[in-house]
Amino acid sequence: MELSLIPQLKHTKSNNFFLLAGPCAIEGEEMAMRIAEKVVTITDELKIPYVFKGSFKKANRSRLDSFTGIGDEKALKILRKVSETFQIPTVTDIHTEQDAGMAAAYVDVLQIPAFLARQTDLVVAAAKTGKTVNIKKGQFMSPESMKHAVTKVTETGNEQAIITDRGTMFGYQDMVVDFRGVPTMKHYAPVVLDVTHSLQQPNQSSGVTGGRPALIGTMAKAGIAAGVDGLFIETHFDPANAKSDGANMLDLSLLEKLLTDLVTLRKVVNTF
Repeated sequence: MELSLIPQLKHTKSNNFFLLAGPCAIEGEEMAMRIAEKVVTITDELKIPYVFKGSFKKANRSRLDSFTGIGDEKALKILRKVSETFQIPTVTDIHTEQDAGMAAAYVDVLQIPAFLARQTDLVVAAAKTGKTVNIKKGQFMSPESMKHAVTKVTETGNEQAIITDRGTMFGYQDMVVDFRGVPTMKHYAPVVLDVTHSLQQPNQSSGVTGGRPALIGTMAKAGIAAGVDGLFIETHFDPANAKSDGANMLDLSLLEKLLTDLVTLRKVVNTF
């Protein structure tokens, strides 16, 4: 996997971690552009390779009345506009084989949600688009089992695979990250830590997922110390009123300080 093969990815020679960051879901053009502009400014200053993240639709919802999106094509066009405006790559998650071809026409990286990491037809369909495929480790899967998920991508002839760890289920309503899995999974593909989803508290009786955003900094620093190649952070300028996953998103106003600290920590880690 070569980061430099992701179109428009900047700062690939900086020896920094790379970042996938943005809102959980695309709620509209103004919010997406506002978040992208802020993150681009920060990552350019810190020389962090940056991919804008935004879901064009949300298929995995606890409740029937949960927000699922503003319309597939409308959201995908916004992702394309973000890419063209700021000259950065974009990533979105897909849920069906049909999604793969549709989303590939608009974005640079296709993401396989954790609950779908073992869906062979979906992973293969994503790989066959030729796009980089980011596979989230299922909450129910071991680090060792991700070798087979990556193989499904590479055996199509696509070498552009990434693994993202988003924690493992710990009881019914909590997640735990086992950092012992980082060096294991790095044998298969670059490893990203999904900082914000790792702090989710799913399966709440209200049907709305909870979270522990106060620990985002702790989790991110632990990931860098453990040697992850990249970080995944969902961020919003108004998490309390975000339409999806607001309970575990990072307030956008806190991102610059966090990334500055993480770049400093990465420099120390690189000396070992």
